Amino acid sequence: MQRIRHCLTLLLLVPMLAHAGVQLVVDGVDDPLKLAVTSGVDISQYANRDVSDAQVHRLYNQALVQATSALEPYGYYEAKVTGQLEPTGDNWRVTLHVTPGAPVKVTEVDLQLDARAAELPAIRRARRAIEQLKGETLNHGTYDSTRDALSGALTANGFLDARLLTHRVEVNRAERSAAIHLAWEVGPRYRFGDVHYEGSQFRPGFLQRYVPFKKGDYFAQDQLLQLQQALNGADYFSVVSVLPDIDDKKDGVVDVKVSLAPAKRTIYTGGPFFGTDTGFGVRAAVEQRWVNDRGHKWKNEVVIAQNLKTLTTLYTVPMPGPNQRSFNYGAIYRDSDTDTSHSKTLELVANETRQWHGWVRTIGVHALDGTFTVGQKSGEPDNAPGVEHGRSNLFYPEISLSRKSGDNPVFVRHGWSLTFAARSTVGGLLSDASFSQVTADAKWIDAFAGNNRLILRGTAGATWTNDFSDLPPQLRFFAGGDHSVRGYSYQSIGPKNSYGRVIGGKNLLVGSTEVEHYFSRKWGMAAFVDAGNAFSGTDYRPKIGAGLGVRWISPVGMIRVDLGTPVHNPDEHGVELHVVIGPDL
Repeated sequence: MQRIRHCLTLLLLVPMLAHAGVQLVVDGVDDPLKLAVTSGVDISQYANRDVSDAQVHRLYNQALVQATSALEPYGYYEAKVTGQLEPTGDNWRVTLHVTPGAPVKVTEVDLQLDARAAELPAIRRARRAIEQLKGETLNHGTYDSTRDALSGALTANGFLDARLLTHRVEVNRAERSAAIHLAWEVGPRYRFGDVHYEGSQFRPGFLQRYVPFKKGDYFAQDQLLQLQQALNGADYFSVVSVLPDIDDKKDGVVDVKVSLAPAKRTIYTGGPFFGTDTGFGVRAAVEQRWVNDRGHKWKNEVVIAQNLKTLTTLYTVPMPGPNQRSFNYGAIYRDSDTDTSHSKTLELVANETRQWHGWVRTIGVHALDGTFTVGQKSGEPDNAPGVEHGRSNLFYPEISLSRKSGDNPVFVRHGWSLTFAARSTVGGLLSDASFSQVTADAKWIDAFAGNNRLILRGTAGATWTNDFSDLPPQLRFFAGGDHSVRGYSYQSIGPKNSYGRVIGGKNLLVGSTEVEHYFSRKWGMAAFVDAGNAFSGTDYRPKIGAGLGVRWISPVGMIRVDLGTPVHNPDEHGVELHVVIGPDL
C-alpha cells in the first residue's frame, strides 16, 4: 500500500516538475548580434525539450550572463541584459532585453612581416585587409579570418615554414579601444622540385604536358590547383590527388606527389533525347579514353533524329610539351533537314588545338563536299517554284579562339564565355566558291538579389563571297530557334528569294536578355526577350521574340523549357516551344 502511495505521488508531481519547452525572445539588437545572443545561451537548446521548473530557472540565470559574453567577440564589452521568465501554458517564455552599449574600436594595428613576402601581390592584399581593421569596431571573427588569410597567403606563395610568432589583441575597456599585434617569421621561399606520378598508365614524361610550372619556379598553390584541374579535364583518371611533399622538403625545394587511378578505358553512352531544333532522336557513342600509352583518344558517335542524322569519328593525338597541344583528325557525315533547307554533306577536319595566353586556340583545315536544297518547305516537291539546289566542294582553313570562366560547371552564378572564329578559302583553291567568314559569340551570366540571374547573349557574323549560291546551308546565316530568336522556329528567319523563300544571309546579328528567378534549389522560371536577324548587305531588320520559361537543375544537368512568341510581327503568330538540355557555358 505504501509503494502505491509513492507511485501516485510521483505521478502527481510530473506535471509540476516538467514543461514541454522554452520559447526564447531577444530584443534590443538586430542580426548578427541577435543571432550571437540566441546561439550563445544554453537555454536556446530547450525549444523542443522537456525542462523542469528548477532547470529552467537555472538556465535563465545563466542566460543573463551568457548573453553579455556572447557580444564580446563583436566588440561590445559593456552590454547590459535584463529579462523575464514566465510560463505560457505547458511551456516557458524567456525574454532577453539587450542593451549593447558603445563598442570597442581598433585603434592600433602592429603587423610585422618580412619585406620579401610583403611585396608579393596576394600577401600585400591580405596584409592590407588586416591594416584596414584600424578604426573599425573590434570583431574577433573578422580578426581571425584576416589573420588566417595572411597565413594562408604565405603558405600558398611558397613560405611553407612560415610561423605566427605573435598574435595578440589587447582590449582597454575603460578607453573602449583595442590594439592588434601580429608578427610572422616567414622563413625561406620554396621552389618547385620534381613531379612524381603514382598509378599512371602512360609512358614516363607524357603527363608533363599538363604541368603549368617548371622545376625551379617559386611554389604557388594555385598552380597545383591548375594541375589538378588539367588532369581531371584530360578524362584519363577516376582519381586525381595533387599534393606538395611537405614532409620531405629540403634546401628550399619541395617536390609534388600526384596519385592517380585510371578511369574506365572504354565507355559506351547513348539514349533517347529531344531538342526543339532536332526533334526526337537517339544518340549512341563509344569512346576510348586512351588508345595507347601515348594518350591517344578515339571517339565515334551516331545521332538519328527527326531533323538531323550524323555520323562522327574523331581521333586525338596529344603532343608532348607545354600548352596541352593536340592534333585532331575527324570526319563528319551530316544529313540535316530544317524548315528552310536540306543538306547531305561529308566533312573532313584536321586541326591543332592548344592553350594560348589563357585561350583555347584551334588552327586547322576543312574539306567539305555535298548536296543541298534551300527554300524548300516540308512536304514540297524538289521542283517547287523558288526552291534552290546546289552542290558544294570546299576546302578552307579555319582558326578559332575560345575562352570561358564560371564559378560552377552545373549552375553558374558568375561567368562568361567568348568564341571567335574565322575561315576562308585560299584563292579558290580546290573550292567551287571563294569566301571569307568571321563569327563571334558571347555570353555573360551574373547572379543578383539572392536567387536571380541575369543572362546576356550575343552572336554576330559576316561573310564575303563571289558566289553566295555555292555556299551550303551550314556556311550561310539563319536566325530563329533555341539559341537564337525564340518565338520563331529553327532557321526560319533570314533573307528571302524572289519567291519568298528563306535562303539564308551573308550576315548575322542576334542578341538576348534573360532574367531567371529560382524559388527552390532546383526549380526556377525565366522571362526573356530575343532580337536579331540574318541579312545581306545593310538591310538589317531585327525580328523580336519574347516569352517565359521553366528551369530545372536535373540530375543530368540544366533543362530549359521556353515558350516564345513573335512580337510586333503581323505575319507571324502563335507560340513556339523550345527545349534545351546542357550546361550554362
